[in-house]
Amino acid sequence: MSNWRPASGPEAAASRAVLMRRVRACFEEAGVLEVDTPALSSAAVSDTQIESFEIADSAVSKLPLFLHTSPEFCMKRLLASGYPDIFSICRVFRDGETGRRHQPEFTMIEWYRLGMNLDAIIYDTLQVIQRALDDKAPVAKPVQLDYREAVLDATGLDPFTADAQSLASAVDADDRLRAAIGEEKDDWLDLLLATRVVPDFANDRLTVLKHYPASQAALARLCPADPHVADRFEVFLGPAELANGYVELADAAEQSARITADNAARARRGRPVRPVDSNLIAALESGLPECAGVAMGFERLQMIHDKTDDIRNVLTFTFEPDE
Repeated sequence: MSNWRPASGPEAAASRAVLMRRVRACFEEAGVLEVDTPALSSAAVSDTQIESFEIADSAVSKLPLFLHTSPEFCMKRLLASGYPDIFSICRVFRDGETGRRHQPEFTMIEWYRLGMNLDAIIYDTLQVIQRALDDKAPVAKPVQLDYREAVLDATGLDPFTADAQSLASAVDADDRLRAAIGEEKDDWLDLLLATRVVPDFANDRLTVLKHYPASQAALARLCPADPHVADRFEVFLGPAELANGYVELADAAEQSARITADNAARARRGRPVRPVDSNLIAALESGLPECAGVAMGFERLQMIHDKTDDIRNVLTFTFEPDE
């Protein structure tokens, strides 16, 4: 018989409500407008590290539809049309993600601040985390590390010059793993980061990892002072990722080129090529104001607040692979 009971009790729901009020109060006091965006789209993210849920057969569309993995594309369309600083708290969906820190459906806090550079949006993110967690926030002062510095310190390898085989050796990859990943350097860098770098981050303070390689810029602009790196950062508590942020790319031609490159990389990996969001490109062509944005997992935030390492302890209902 199926277990119909919720995964967590009223205490977790009460904690969630407190955190939700604090997050909204933080943005409201800063004059950031809450917005709503659709969860259903005819386009999907091309990022090779993210998989979308696809609705192949629909009575409303001859083409596939997708559940959004983030409200980002629609929020950028709002910004391009003249909206001020904005935030959204919504459910998002990612295929293939289950476990102690992942669920295929979860809550994302996403926000955009006009005119902020990398240092400013990092500070803003740390303030949001501090305000939300209140007395449960880490006491130790946050530390900021450059991506290159962190990888060099942990492995002795320069991530910008090391080749795929050197990276594979650094993670003690066997023949099967080498064959599976091949010469995809960014995949090896992701594995190196997850297994050799992030596990050493302190559990009693937030760690900000910034200036990712340009090849991993995603939707971030390249750093004006060094085009080899992107104005992208992530925030961790210990090995757990909490937030991912960018100073946003506003160049429509560059964004189109990156989507094309992503889809080529997806094809090489045997993954579905995703349809381009033409509305996003049109919005960038019309002029996206200088801005920075952040995506933060709400349940990850509550996991810190409630002192649990299992996301299932902070959700009322969860999806398990055997269901």
